[in-house]
Amino acid sequence: MQQAHSTTLPEVLIASGKVTEDILKTVMHEEGLPPYKACQRLIDMGFIAEEELLKIFSQYFKYPYVSLKNFQPKDIFIEGVSENFMRESKCVPIEMNDSCMKLAINNPFDGTALDAVRMVTGHTIDVCLAKDAEISDAIEKIFSTGASAMDRLIESTGGSEGDGFAMDDDGDVAHLKDLASEAPVIRLVNMLISRAIELKASDIHFEPFEKAFHVRYRIDGVLHDMESPPKNLQAAVISRIKIMSKLNIAERRLPQDGRIKLRVMGKEIDFRVSTLPTLYGESVVMRILDSESIVFDLDLLGFPTHELQHFEDLIQRPYGIILVTGPTGSGKTTTLYSALSKINNNSNKIITVEDPVEYQLTGINQIHVKPSIGLTFASCLRSILRQDPDIIMIGEIRDAETAEIAIHSALTGHLVFSTLHTNDSAGAVTRLIEMGMENYLVSSSLIGIMAQRLVRVICTNCKEEYPATEEMLREMGRDPSEAGSIMLARGRGCEHCANTGYRGRSGIYELLLMHDDVRKLILAQSDSKAIKDRARELGMQTLREAGWDKVIAQETTVAEVIRVTQVE
Repeated sequence: MQQAHSTTLPEVLIASGKVTEDILKTVMHEEGLPPYKACQRLIDMGFIAEEELLKIFSQYFKYPYVSLKNFQPKDIFIEGVSENFMRESKCVPIEMNDSCMKLAINNPFDGTALDAVRMVTGHTIDVCLAKDAEISDAIEKIFSTGASAMDRLIESTGGSEGDGFAMDDDGDVAHLKDLASEAPVIRLVNMLISRAIELKASDIHFEPFEKAFHVRYRIDGVLHDMESPPKNLQAAVISRIKIMSKLNIAERRLPQDGRIKLRVMGKEIDFRVSTLPTLYGESVVMRILDSESIVFDLDLLGFPTHELQHFEDLIQRPYGIILVTGPTGSGKTTTLYSALSKINNNSNKIITVEDPVEYQLTGINQIHVKPSIGLTFASCLRSILRQDPDIIMIGEIRDAETAEIAIHSALTGHLVFSTLHTNDSAGAVTRLIEMGMENYLVSSSLIGIMAQRLVRVICTNCKEEYPATEEMLREMGRDPSEAGSIMLARGRGCEHCANTGYRGRSGIYELLLMHDDVRKLILAQSDSKAIKDRARELGMQTLREAGWDKVIAQETTVAEVIRVTQVE
């Protein structure tokens, strides 16, 4: 029996901030859809995620929301309730005792189905809400057909292995375009994208091999294999992605780059798409740029208090070069964007030169370089100096010409931010000198260099403590006799963290400040080891030492710190 409410469901949906009154009016009234179908339409249009909608239903109908990802049927037998009925009504029993049945449903408006289950079983019904796909998977488990959501989608495409559905590189482009535009293929690609967003992946990799077509997600910097479509759906899936990103599906011999803007699970998300021809077809990588989930705030990046204070002092300087170093995917761009956001005010003119511009920053002039038309970092920088900037960000110093202009800009009163691909902070000095920069110019223009890495954070949902071993303490440079008194932490692995034991990432930092002693070493053309050793004597903490602090604080694990600082 549904309860009386002081507010209507449309009012609750509008109050959630996910749906505007105009959108709801269009869907519910102009399209003439009943409430449940209207809500499904909102999900399909990307205005709200199914999980968020079910949580709103939960508050409105007073039914708890549950996850069925780890559901295992235990002696559940429901006489008189068929598999077809469950599928059509989107309901499944998940617990039973003598007089009560816990029933997961997706449509709380369907009182008829609940009455039918009560009548047939004679049980009282304890109702909860669950996702459509999870209910379908639970039904599969009960009736032992074993088909996953992916299996069902593949079956609906008619694309099971060995049915002649495959397409080689010489296949008919018109037919391939038609195939990629069919509803089952669209749903399959949408499911792969939605699942990636749900798992907070940063990239989706579609990789063709001789006898397989693999899909992998990069989650917290590490690639994970996912359930993949069969090899003979490879051409249709890749063509669908190319159509979405407005690429030429007939061109399969050359690399292509494109972008997609989608509304997924209630959020506006940009995807940067790259295709590359390989031996067994085109490899596609989709970079997920979720601007709504990214917050550019230095306080949230994992800086220790003293390092944060030093870095904030640096970015307030009127001129000089600040470099951030580290490999691809170490969070350099996020750090620079956060620094720019901190100092972005009406009294500063900030211009960035990037390849590509990943996120748009309000109040900052951003330039996307295009080497194919001669718009390089160096040519942009020459023009930028005539735009009277106070602060310049260069996406990366890649060559001597760019380095020379950056140094000249710093020496003529500009604050310059940039990145270099070096393993540690001291290595950036020798890299600039190797590029042909004079050591006295490097010494006088640099004001700070920060190396960084990202370590995965232990999942708070399945975190457990354990005593540190003597071997671990030796690795961390601590007294092995403390083994009985120091407790470390690790994640057991759970649904919340996709059984990895980690959820999210945090930065570890090595900040090299330009003390007079360090400048003297640069002028004397000392190597990076001498510079690093002197910086440590002056109080610099290395990347690995910063990592050990996070291990002791139970934020990450010993194995994770070793993984990201292997060059130390």
